[in-house]
Amino acid sequence: MKQSPRFLHGWALLLCLASIAHSAITPAAELRIGLSGEVTSLDPHFLAAQPNLTVARHVFESLTDVDPQTRLIPGLAERWRALDALNWEFNLRRGVKFHDGTELTAEDVAFSLQRPLSIKGSPGGFASFVRAVESTAVVDKYTLRVRTKYPYGALPEELNSILIVSKKHALNAGPEDFDSGRALIGTGPYRFVRYQRGDRLELARHDGWWGRRPAWDKVTLRIVTADPSRTAALLSGELDVIEHVPSADIRNINKNKKLRVMQTTSWRTILLHVDQYRPQPPGITGADGSPLARNPFMDRRVRLAISKAIHRTAIAERVMEGLAVPAANIVSPGVFGHNAALKAEPYDPEGAKRLLAEAGYPKGFNITLAGPNNRYINDEQILQTVAQLLTRIGIITRVEAAPMSAYLGRVRKEETSFSLLGWGSFAADLALRSLVATPTPDKGYGAWNWGRYSNTKVDTLMEQALASVDRPKREALASTANTLAMNDLAFIPLHHQIVSWGMRAGLSYTPRTDEFTFAHHFTPR
Repeated sequence: MKQSPRFLHGWALLLCLASIAHSAITPAAELRIGLSGEVTSLDPHFLAAQPNLTVARHVFESLTDVDPQTRLIPGLAERWRALDALNWEFNLRRGVKFHDGTELTAEDVAFSLQRPLSIKGSPGGFASFVRAVESTAVVDKYTLRVRTKYPYGALPEELNSILIVSKKHALNAGPEDFDSGRALIGTGPYRFVRYQRGDRLELARHDGWWGRRPAWDKVTLRIVTADPSRTAALLSGELDVIEHVPSADIRNINKNKKLRVMQTTSWRTILLHVDQYRPQPPGITGADGSPLARNPFMDRRVRLAISKAIHRTAIAERVMEGLAVPAANIVSPGVFGHNAALKAEPYDPEGAKRLLAEAGYPKGFNITLAGPNNRYINDEQILQTVAQLLTRIGIITRVEAAPMSAYLGRVRKEETSFSLLGWGSFAADLALRSLVATPTPDKGYGAWNWGRYSNTKVDTLMEQALASVDRPKREALASTANTLAMNDLAFIPLHHQIVSWGMRAGLSYTPRTDEFTFAHHFTPR
C-alpha cells in the first residue's frame, strides 16, 4: 500500500525523535577512572594491597561477595552452609563462564584456594586467608566442600579475599604471566585488553558475564597517584571518575555543576601503634635526653594520657576538612562487631598531664612518631598535628614521615616504637586477629600488631568468636573482645576515614565502605 507523504514525514520524525531519545539515555562507551594507588601486580594472589585488588576484581570474582556496606552476600557461590564445626559446603552458580568461554567448575575453585600457598616471593600475599583450610573436596561440578583445621566461623569472610582463577590458564603461571595478560582469565565483568605498568589497565566488557550487564563497553583504569594531577584530570574531562578526592578539592568540585562528589564512612581506622614489648624501645628518651629506666608505653596511664591529649574533633574538622569520624572502635560504624556504646576519648590535656605525673613522668619525655606521607588522607598532616598536641602536655614529639614502602621497611626492621597505621576489615574479630592478638606466626595472629600488645582475655574472646559458626553469637563475642581491647588501649584509635569519589554529574555510584572503586557499579543517572 502506498503511504502519503504526510504519513512518511511523520514516521521519519518519530524515528528521529526516538534516535535522539536513545542517544540521550545511552551512556558513553568508555568509562575512564583515575585510581589513587600504585598497582604492583595483576596476579590476584601475589600481594594483598588495595590498589591491586581494585583492578583484579574487575577481572576476577570470589566465592562470597560483600555489598557496599560490607555485608556478606553471594558471589560465585549461590549459597553455602556449615555442615558441622569443621566442614563447609559451597554451591556454585551454574553456567558461569570464564573470558575464554570455558565454564567455571569446582575444580577451578579448589585450585584457587590452594594456589596462594604456593606463591613464592610475595611481600604480603593471601596465604593467611586460607591458613585455616585443611583440605578441599570436589563433590561434583558445582559443589565444593572445605574442611578447616579447627572450628572457624569466619571462613565465608576469608574466602571473599581469594579470587577465583582458571586452573587451565593459571596452572604453573607466575606474576609475569598475569601482567602480560596470558593468565589474566577470570569470570568477572571485564576482560583484559592492555596493561601499561605505572600508567593504565584497559579492559573490555565480558558479554558472557552472569551478572547484570555493565553500562560500559570499555573501561580504562588510569593510575594517577598524585592528588593534584588526579583532580586536574577530572576537571579537564580527561577522566570521568576519580577516587580518594583530596579534601582541599571537594568544595571546588561540588561547586562545578558538571561534577559531583559521593562519600561514605570508610571501614578504615587510622590508629597509632605503641611499643609494649621492649624495655627501652627506639626513639624514646627522658625529658633531658637520657635513656629511660622503663618503657612508658607499657603503663596504661601513659597510653590514656596520649589518647586524652589528642583532639580528634579538631583533626576531623580541620586537618581532615570533614573527611573523618572520631574513632573509639577497632572497626567503623556498621561493620560486624562494632560497639556503638564506645565513645571517642574526649580532648582533656589537663587530665593527660595528671596521668603522666601519676605514672612518674611529671616532666614528660621525648618520642619519635613515624608514619607514611603518601598512603592515607592527609597522613603527614595528621602526624604533625598529633606531635603538636602531645608536645603541649610535655611529650616532646618529633615526626619522621616517609613514603609507604620505605616506612614499612623501617617498621619491619623494628626501628619504630610509635607508628601510624590505617586498617580496614569485614569484622572486628578479623581486625583483632591482625592488629591486637598476641603475635603467633603459626596461627597468623598479630601480623600487624606492631606494638606486640598481648592480653590473654582478648585472645580467648577473639578465638571463640572466630570459631563460632553461629553469627549472632560470634558477633557478640567479637564486640566484647573489641571493647576489652579498646578499653585497655591496645592501640590509640584516631578516626575512621570518610572516602570520596569525584565524577561527572551524569554518573551515579553507591559509595562503598571498603573503599573499592568498581567500574561495573557506576551507572548513568
